[in-house]
Amino acid sequence: MIRGYLSMFRSYWPMLLFGLFTVFIGNFGQSFFISWYGAAIQQQLGLSAAAYGSAYSGATLVSGLTIMVIGGAVDKFPLRRFVTLVAVGLTIAALLMWRVDSLLSLVLALFLLRFCGQGLMPHTAMTAIGRYFSLNRGKATSIAGNGVPLGEMILPSIAVALIALAGWQLSWLIIAFFVPLVFLPLVFWLLSKAGASEAETVAPKVRTDATDWVDGSRRTLLSDGRFWRALPLLLAPPFIVTGLFIHQGFVLEQKGWSPALFASAFVLYGAVHWAASIVVGSLVDRYSATRLFKFMGIPFVLGLSLGAFREGIWVVYAMMATLGIGIAMMGTIANALWAEVYGTTHLGSIRSLFTSLSVLATSASPALLGLLIDAGIDARTFLLSMAGYAAVGVVLALTAFHEPASHS
Repeated sequence: MIRGYLSMFRSYWPMLLFGLFTVFIGNFGQSFFISWYGAAIQQQLGLSAAAYGSAYSGATLVSGLTIMVIGGAVDKFPLRRFVTLVAVGLTIAALLMWRVDSLLSLVLALFLLRFCGQGLMPHTAMTAIGRYFSLNRGKATSIAGNGVPLGEMILPSIAVALIALAGWQLSWLIIAFFVPLVFLPLVFWLLSKAGASEAETVAPKVRTDATDWVDGSRRTLLSDGRFWRALPLLLAPPFIVTGLFIHQGFVLEQKGWSPALFASAFVLYGAVHWAASIVVGSLVDRYSATRLFKFMGIPFVLGLSLGAFREGIWVVYAMMATLGIGIAMMGTIANALWAEVYGTTHLGSIRSLFTSLSVLATSASPALLGLLIDAGIDARTFLLSMAGYAAVGVVLALTAFHEPASHS
């Protein structure tokens, strides 16, 4: 397995590093990074927790809808130009965070952070990787996707250090300088070093029912019943993880787990996420994403059920480790799945639809699960409800991506 990664890296390192760094820079718009600024923002603007949460959810919701409209442009623009536009948007977002002084400016800043950071940066990287690679698409996707766990492991410490040294707003000015002065020159250089793609130089490997349909991208996708049967499972990881992290205080209090314990388990979650994605990448290249994706929900079913019925400290680590495996499977398998099933001609348009739906899932999760909490459920029922959702997704996925594609 390691030999296969090393061989691929020697041949295609510029494009692999482009994917990794582009996904990594998108972490500035991810919830785990922005959350470190939440308390300071609320204090400075005099916002209640409800007002801040509503602003964040609203910005995320609009971001998801906008990605659905704009994301397909990656199919039409040269890669260098598109990543430049996204980087400019992320820079503007950081500058707005630096100068935020009202609820309106905060909403606009959060929208751009979520849109360009959480949404378009990884979307751009994964679309490029999906087109560039063929035989090693799974391993390539796992390397690029590791920009997320890499960020989960190192960016919180950087955020804490920046806030301590420069204050929370000035730290965003530093980020605003970093994107155009470090990130863009680096990815331009990497793209200039990237030669012919693997998809062009290596004979394509025939697998499943992949085809480049020219009629349609999203129309084809939305008329394919297999997509709708697969969608609940594909959206389960972002829905579950976001809901659990946002409402962690509710779970920790009822289970008797301390925040420090959960924080240490989060480090394990990031490490397992990284390691599992490497393994899953090799498995995708060996067995195909269409064969493996139906298993994505199993770690969530097992981990959340364990957390629901057991109380020990070790349960926190076991649950977070299984969630790390599940997120790794989702990140690698889902990104390879679209190219395998629908081809690469409209890959950006298809991925943008899924990215948009994923963002919407992360927006809906805190609100829907919050309603359950307000209705009086306990932590066991909370965890089991998410495990049940994952289990239903697995059952539905068993009937997806087997029969030939339908245009009905």
